Amino acid sequence: MSATVHFVGAGPGAADLLTVRAVRLLESADVVLFPGTYLDPDVLAHVSPDADLVDTQDLDLDQITDAVVAASRAGRAVVRLASGDLSVYSALHEQTRRLDAAGVGWDVTPGVPAYAAAAAAVGRELTVPLLGQSLVITRTQARSTAMPTGESLEAFARTGATLALHLAITRIRVLMDEVAPILGGDCPVVVAYRVSQPDELILRGTVATIADAVEEAGLRQAAVILVGRTLDANRPQCAESHLYDPHRDRGAKRSGVKRPAGS
Repeated sequence: MSATVHFVGAGPGAADLLTVRAVRLLESADVVLFPGTYLDPDVLAHVSPDADLVDTQDLDLDQITDAVVAASRAGRAVVRLASGDLSVYSALHEQTRRLDAAGVGWDVTPGVPAYAAAAAAVGRELTVPLLGQSLVITRTQARSTAMPTGESLEAFARTGATLALHLAITRIRVLMDEVAPILGGDCPVVVAYRVSQPDELILRGTVATIADAVEEAGLRQAAVILVGRTLDANRPQCAESHLYDPHRDRGAKRSGVKRPAGS
């Protein structure tokens, strides 16, 4: 009988930013497939020394699927690690569709997304009352599949939402030129390269200046770009959340949540 394949979000790369569930799955895995390009090697310290490690950076999707299916059908516990979180840009759809066709069961363990780690690194909330209450996670198109009609960067920029751009670092100058007429050259930008890893690099700038900084640093991959007024280092005075307003009616009953036994 085939063993369940566990798709696990490895988070932004740091070994101590995996979930407890992810660590347990890695510890008990017989086979771990991992993205060597994006992962801090320390993450693999959670894996048993008896497990087989497969670096997927040079494999195509069919080769990865063949390795996963073969291990699963042999009854081996399989973990397929993905950088960040599997809900975005992880090829989860393509992989699970193939596993369904092969009759192999699977499940998903979420991970810390790169945009969240980038926001944490600069100490910023990406949704600030009356300044920006939405986050758009998107990418650019170059040597990749086409973007759906209507999902242009210009259209997203016009909403005023904070933008989290993935897979876009090599085209940052073109992208900043595209949003400059809409957001303004002074709109804050943060670029987080290998955020949370030992060689992390955080670049701060504006729509007008960030491309120069990225090119000077020579960044070509493994970076997320955040764009929006919520990133303003000057912390402009904004409205405060209604949730914590002292005048809000708090007459609702408490939830009755209790501490777990033994805590």
